[in-house]
Amino acid sequence: MDKAQAQQRIETLRKEISYHNRQYYVLDDPKITDAEYDALMRELNKLEEQFPELVTEDSPTRRVGGAPVEGFTKVVHEVPMLSLGNAYSPDEMREFDRRVRELAGGKVRYACELKIDGLAVSLRYENGVLIQGATRGDGEIGEDITTNIRTIHTVPLRLTEPISLEVRGEAYMPKRAFERLNQARELRGEPLFANPRNAAAGSLRQLDPKVAAQRRLSVFVYTLARADTGTPPAHSETLQWLGALGLPINPETTVLDDIEDVIDYIMSWQSKRHDLPYATDGMVIKVDDIDIQKRLGFTAKSPRWAIAYKYAAEQAQTQLRSIMLTVGRTGAVTPTAVFDPVALAGTTVTRASLHNEDYITEKDIRIGDIIVVQKAGDIIPEVVRVVTERRTGIEKPFSMPKDCPQCHQPLQRLPGEAAWRCVNPGCPAQTRERIIHFASRDAMNIEGLGEQWVAQLLQENLIVDVADLYILTKEQLLGLERMGERSAQNLIDAIEGSKRNSLERLLFGLGIRLVGEKAAKTIARHFGSLDRLRQASIDELTAIPEIGPKMAESMVEFFASEAASEAIRRLVQSGVNTEYLGARGNEDANLDKSTPFAGKTVVLTGTLSVLDRKEAGDLVEQLGGTVTGSVSARTDILIAGEKAGSKLSKALQLIESGQKPDLEIMDEATFIQILRNEGITVDG
Repeated sequence: MDKAQAQQRIETLRKEISYHNRQYYVLDDPKITDAEYDALMRELNKLEEQFPELVTEDSPTRRVGGAPVEGFTKVVHEVPMLSLGNAYSPDEMREFDRRVRELAGGKVRYACELKIDGLAVSLRYENGVLIQGATRGDGEIGEDITTNIRTIHTVPLRLTEPISLEVRGEAYMPKRAFERLNQARELRGEPLFANPRNAAAGSLRQLDPKVAAQRRLSVFVYTLARADTGTPPAHSETLQWLGALGLPINPETTVLDDIEDVIDYIMSWQSKRHDLPYATDGMVIKVDDIDIQKRLGFTAKSPRWAIAYKYAAEQAQTQLRSIMLTVGRTGAVTPTAVFDPVALAGTTVTRASLHNEDYITEKDIRIGDIIVVQKAGDIIPEVVRVVTERRTGIEKPFSMPKDCPQCHQPLQRLPGEAAWRCVNPGCPAQTRERIIHFASRDAMNIEGLGEQWVAQLLQENLIVDVADLYILTKEQLLGLERMGERSAQNLIDAIEGSKRNSLERLLFGLGIRLVGEKAAKTIARHFGSLDRLRQASIDELTAIPEIGPKMAESMVEFFASEAASEAIRRLVQSGVNTEYLGARGNEDANLDKSTPFAGKTVVLTGTLSVLDRKEAGDLVEQLGGTVTGSVSARTDILIAGEKAGSKLSKALQLIESGQKPDLEIMDEATFIQILRNEGITVDG
């Protein structure tokens, strides 16, 4: 395929992939299977790798891949992003209608849209291509979050027509994505997001777009700020026009002629909105005729032609029956309110976290109290307040016990912390949670080892800590209830496979207090091996910009403990890898030098016939190398497949000019032979 043919095919693929993205992410109506979609993306990736000069910023392959940014630059909004006035009752809506009709000189039609509970964003397109995404900020100045906006699949990178315009919308996190995110954060011992709105805002303000991409955000566009072409005369028609351009529009929108019909429509959504896959906190009402909007104009803070009706959080009264205590993997003891069942936001609720002792004291919560509960963000149950006027005098104040509810050892509350902790490393509750965390997807990723099997393994005394996982036998697993031959073998294989993980997974899996997934990778990359990390002082650790004194103290304390030392000794004895395999690491890191790729920066180019580029890159990293996308003076090895183009030319230039005379260029056959020499089976 020559360049002209490649360009034609690339354009066809981009249009086809964009169409299927919209069908899947916006319309929830996929037309092809995941495998067929992946095949289209692979073909586009290969063509863009073969002809890098044809890569454009609006290509579907460019959604994720930007480097982390140092900080967000400011964006001045040419059209200010104003907030809306609020209404909380039908009478306030009638008063809004009266003011509008008085200023408009007659009756008006209203467009009614669900108010999405998220973060307001601005999207700018030039000649149909997305060039900027920004936050609202203070309405006049926001932050440039283009790299993160590009990771959101519902946002088209190119419109269906080459139009220049700016739209405003709401970035939000779907309920299921929010629940999964908080479950993962809880497993890692990280603070939970209070609601989807906070989660969406936190995700879009991540400096690393890859983190934002993992959060599965979405966007609904709700208004047009400006355009370089003629637009429809009504707001509702404008939304349809924007939808035809490929922008995501909320389908739950209607136009009504009378304010009483508007109020009925608002009330009809008050309960059924809970069935939606995203959080809403109200209804936005806008004058539909854009000429009338212009006549009505703005106040200093908001448009006169629009208002937001805010739904009150659905609350219910119930009786607190008990306060249950749970022990997490770091020993933190969390109190949970257990109350009579109540219906809230479409589900029956019987429990709500009380967070810590201070929270209970501040709200003066007593067992037997009548309490008011609601769902924060329509998702997380919480105790709002106590109905003190309904106290009878038999309610019992609560105080944290002195001993752990699981192992009955003394609890401690460290200075500056809100949580009481069990500091007994042998606490069975902590042991169970630590093993579940160790096996979780973001840690050692032992597929198939869920809570049920961990509980059984502990109950049968087959394991007492994470190191015991690596001495389990198939015969022992077959003795567990409902464990079949195939499941047992799969679990043994998964445990064996986890030995080859890079250090950061092991470090995160060990469950060191305050050390999250990102910090684990930073630390692993810096020190290169677990041996060097265990010898590090607090000063050495805090010299890493991302590591604070509390995290450093936690790590030093962890590695000094006899229990941790013994567990690590047994893990090493079982063959678990303790080296960082993903990158060069610190210059002084004691990295494994036994493979040709260890500590080397590697670039792949051209078409590989035996492996695809991702597989090849993963194998290079498995053997201790770092894979990058461009050739530079830091490149050590270039693996060149067929039809290698500009990257090969640049590598040859670096060698010939003397800038990088030791840069090694190897063909695919040499690469495959190295893999086989390292014991990696490669077919073909």
